[in-house]
Amino acid sequence: MLKKRIIPIQLLLNGRLVKTRTFGDWRDVGDPVKSSAVYNSQNADELILLNIAREQRTIDMLRTVIEKVSQVSFMPMAMGGGIASADDAAELIRTGADKVVVNSCAYSDRAEITATAEQFGSQAVIVSIDARRDPDNRSFVLYSDCGRKLEGVPIKEHVERCIAAGAGEIMVQSIDRDGTMEGYDLDLVKEVMAVASVPVIAAGGSGNYSHLKDLFLQTGVSAAACGSLFNFSDSNPIRAKAFLTNHGLNFKVI
Repeated sequence: MLKKRIIPIQLLLNGRLVKTRTFGDWRDVGDPVKSSAVYNSQNADELILLNIAREQRTIDMLRTVIEKVSQVSFMPMAMGGGIASADDAAELIRTGADKVVVNSCAYSDRAEITATAEQFGSQAVIVSIDARRDPDNRSFVLYSDCGRKLEGVPIKEHVERCIAAGAGEIMVQSIDRDGTMEGYDLDLVKEVMAVASVPVIAAGGSGNYSHLKDLFLQTGVSAAACGSLFNFSDSNPIRAKAFLTNHGLNFKVI
């Protein structure tokens, strides 16, 4: 049985860490290097860093940050936001990332996913899927480009296409729950889990340890990505794992 994972997710904007709410308003939450060092000491299983700058959709910021973070953090690290090609992905992996996170290019050119998977292995490619509920029929609609571009593809079809292209992991994030601390959208996660043949990371909505428990026990998801839970409370990965272990969930021993 695969061990469950707790993954802090950090959003980068102009060299600082921020936390958004429903992909809109944001608050400054610190320095990425110092924060990564803290998570490293708190036994986080992995770390995800995403560049959310709307006007600087390149890997320049990621490349600068990874060189500094790699000196203080030794956990597996995934980076994304602005990856437009397999060459971009390769550069980040060679610089120090263990995995890359792609979103927009998973709609426009899945050959980039295949090329990266063939070069570094499918385990190095995470496809991130950002979704919100359609208020009219309660189905889920997908967005790319930091939640700004509506994509006209059903979630089931998109998940299957990305996995077929070589994605080794899927990260699904609820735009509606982002930064709300109201709990994960379990229906959204279950919809992805129903078709995914690779590990799934859920993001968007973590507010307390019970939200994590419900997520793991009700969906069978592989990992929980947490932002606000760790940014705006005294919670940390060590405490989260201790709580969840008492509910029969197994985690990697670090």
